[in-house]
Amino acid sequence: MNTDAHGLNALTEKVIGCAYRVSNELGCGFLEKVYENALAHEIRKCGLLVEQQKPIVVRYDGVIVGEYCADLVIENLVLIELKAAKG
Repeated sequence: MNTDAHGLNALTEKVIGCAYRVSNELGCGFLEKVYENALAHEIRKCGLLVEQQKPIVVRYDGVIVGEYCADLVIENLVLIELKAAKG
């Protein structure tokens, strides 16, 4: 994947398009995991690499200060944190 600004913009546009398709198809009312699985599936259909529930080590000032679990990481470039709200 091209990692310059244009490539990153193209990647995020694809991901946003996938999110709209999932939202339009499923609507509201499901738990976050349903949307996560559907979005991961839609992103994979676009031929992109997606990892679910990926642990990420967090460093501050060269020191490990914790670990974060990202809902989705796409192409090792874009991190998605999903939130579901009652509609």
